[in-house]
Amino acid sequence: MDRILILDFGSQYTQLIARRVREAEVYSELHPWDMTEAEIRKFAPSGIILSGGPNSVYEEETPKAPEVVFELGVPVLGICYGMQTMATQLGGVVETGHLREFGYAEIFTSGNSPLLRDVQDRENGALDVWMSHGDKVATLPEGFHVLCSNDSTPIAGMADEERRFYALQFHPEVTHTKQGTEILSRFVHEICGCARDWTMPHYIDEAVAHIRDQVGDEDVILGLSGGVDSSVAAALLQRAIGDQLTCIFVDNGLLRLNEAEQVMEMFAGHLGVKVDHVDAADKFLSELVGVDEPEAKRKIIGREFVHVFQAEAEKMPNAKWLAQGTIYPDVIESAGSKTKKAHTIKSHHNVGGLPDTLHLKLLEPLRDLFKDEVRELGVALGLPREMVYRHPFPGPGLGVRILGEVKKEYADLLRQADAIFIEELRASGWYEKTSQAFVVFLPVKSVGVMGDGRTYEWVVALRAVETQDFMTALWAELPHALLAKVSNRIINEVRGINRVVYDVSGKPPATIEWE
Repeated sequence: MDRILILDFGSQYTQLIARRVREAEVYSELHPWDMTEAEIRKFAPSGIILSGGPNSVYEEETPKAPEVVFELGVPVLGICYGMQTMATQLGGVVETGHLREFGYAEIFTSGNSPLLRDVQDRENGALDVWMSHGDKVATLPEGFHVLCSNDSTPIAGMADEERRFYALQFHPEVTHTKQGTEILSRFVHEICGCARDWTMPHYIDEAVAHIRDQVGDEDVILGLSGGVDSSVAAALLQRAIGDQLTCIFVDNGLLRLNEAEQVMEMFAGHLGVKVDHVDAADKFLSELVGVDEPEAKRKIIGREFVHVFQAEAEKMPNAKWLAQGTIYPDVIESAGSKTKKAHTIKSHHNVGGLPDTLHLKLLEPLRDLFKDEVRELGVALGLPREMVYRHPFPGPGLGVRILGEVKKEYADLLRQADAIFIEELRASGWYEKTSQAFVVFLPVKSVGVMGDGRTYEWVVALRAVETQDFMTALWAELPHALLAKVSNRIINEVRGINRVVYDVSGKPPATIEWE
């Protein structure tokens, strides 16, 4: 199988490069820029992409591409900072630009390079692209020619066709560069000569064979949450090893309406997966009494899940493997966290894993896949599309959608209200148009009037956002008639709620979840 190696210099868009390459049906992996020569040779790439990054090439101890990148004889594409380090390492000159470019820009192509030949957005040959740079290449390395330019960036792209080295100052991986997908596809297919062999049917066959080889005749346990990742992992493992898999499904009392029944019906009933259903709602809710701080609630829920899971796992002495729904972004972020500093906004329930006292080997059948690939895999494995493509649900469940202290009364009200909201979104066609939608329970009461009587009941907030990467998000402009219908149904059908509000905050400054 052909493979594209992406060396990460710290750009916020680097994951997008890997995703765009895979969308072109070519396998790619993302690794730190200081990957060793031995590791690069072992990877045996068909081509290499150097990502963007925040540094300047003339700074002290600036990141550089390993020299082997330019010695392997495979095509190389530098993007933004990747272009600048390619230029300086090969004898060119990079300078601080007098005119910086951040955001939309128009460039014009020149020459007959296979990377940009006949790629344009308008008849005059112009390309709409996304720039994010202050520095720029001032002098080309020997053997290079200009691919594209504009008034503020005379060298917006360069190429040495003989050595198959290419570089772009703009970001083809972002959607704002309209022809970016075509440009990256040309690089991996026409220039690198990669075949379109990264497809889900092909991946399933390889993954099943790899799991069987790895596990042998030993048993596997998996914590099944009902979320997309663990559900697809369960379906893939069932395809590979059948009865050697046992799933543990823990009902913590903070699930969506009828979720436990739906999970059991799908996996135990439809797919024939062995599922150990543990009703631990009372235990979780008792541990949350009096706790109102969001981070404390997350930690308690995570801790109790570990306790319950461990107790159930001890009943299965023949299990030698612990399967987790780790996906590729988790792997990338975990590796990046070793070298990058970031503020903790909120902890994630699945980071850190389970205790070593389980004495189990780790099995991560989805660790090579992005989220959209996981969904595609789930459909290919026979999971219902409505399950695979449903909106994200937080690990702590309704525990972080109930503001303040968690009580069973609040969870029951929230479950009903949320089910109504999702039902109406699906009926109106807006569920697919939004990326995430849910109801939040607010621990405040408001005065209302029903019939001729005064009420003093709870308030809930509706939240719906549109986003591509969940790093930023816009609130969804749902039709007023839809909001009115949802509000009317919740107030009339959920006894105890008399007011519904709509959250119109974006991310940033807000987060998508309220806690």
